[in-house]
Amino acid sequence: MILDGTERPVQRPQDSESQKQHYSGKKKRHTRKHITATTREKRVILLTKARPGKTHDKRQLDEEDLVGNIPDEVAVEGDLGFQGLQNEFDNIHLPHKKPRGKELSAQQKQENREFSAQRVKCEHAHAGIKRYNAVTQVYRNRVPDFDDRLMLTAAGLWNFYLDAA
Repeated sequence: MILDGTERPVQRPQDSESQKQHYSGKKKRHTRKHITATTREKRVILLTKARPGKTHDKRQLDEEDLVGNIPDEVAVEGDLGFQGLQNEFDNIHLPHKKPRGKELSAQQKQENREFSAQRVKCEHAHAGIKRYNAVTQVYRNRVPDFDDRLMLTAAGLWNFYLDAA
């Protein structure tokens, strides 16, 4: 299974504290973030509740305690946003990180390329979910937890599309 985070734009909150929590420096806008787990067949098998965009991927994963519930036989792949998980669990596989002031070896670069070729399927699944424009456009609804249901519905439609194809 492949873990990755995805962000969705939301309307700018009026409360200044809420603004700080929802502002994502990565996307340069106010967002809500989900962590997804997908298979290599691009099927979404796990979707977390939405969190403010400022929350880091690893912190959200730790607070949800998802990896601890996954059996050791299941290999979990992620990106460098989950750096440090490989020290806590045996079944985590992450790409090599470039050391400060040094370069990666040719072997490590090749391993990262192969790893990326497998992990890109998670990005394809995110693109498939966001093909439903309600998830891509700025979310303006104020109904509590409706954004979670909307994302879950889009992920379910994406899985249905995969089954029908």
